[in-house]
Parts: sequence; structure tokens; C-alpha cells
Amino acid sequence: MDYFRSIPVHMDYDGQHRAEKLSRIIITLFGAVGLIWGYIIQRFSQTVYIVGAGFVLAAIVTVPPWPMYRRKPLNWQKPRPAASKGAPIKSPRKRND
Repeated sequence: MDYFRSIPVHMDYDGQHRAEKLSRIIITLFGAVGLIWGYIIQRFSQTVYIVGAGFVLAAIVTVPPWPMYRRKPLNWQKPRPAASKGAPIKSPRKRND
């Protein structure tokens, strides 16, 4: 069970941006190739198969948190010490409702 907990399951913001951009490129490329190939052989089903293959490839490449998507982790601030029990937490500003 510890093995499964040691697997990283996060992706940093820059990695999310790269994964989204890469998935768009893959799907657009496969869509264009599929449309051209389907037009050449006059079979729309081939276009659908090629675009489907592009979706599968894009999912395999971009959905798992590969190490290439975890290169720039965020440096989080240290947490503040907890307020004493019963003491109200001061809000930085009040809402005027």
C-alpha cells in the first residue's frame, strides 16, 4: 500500500499549461491528417478513427502526471501558528452587505 502512496499524483501549473498545449497540438494534427486522408479515400469513418487515435494518444501523453509536467513545483509559505481556541479570527476586511 505504501508503494501506491509514493506515486506522485500532482502536476505543477507550468506542466498543466504544457500538457494542455500539447494535447491541442496532437488533436489538431490528427484531425487535419484524418480529414485529409478521409477526403482522399472518401471514407468519413477513417477520419473518425484517426481523430480517435489522436484523442487516445493525447490522453496517454497528457493525463498522467509524467515527470516532464512536474519540473517547476510551487514553493509554499510556511503555515501560521494556529490561533488559540476560542479566540475569534480577525478578518482583513469586512463585507458591507
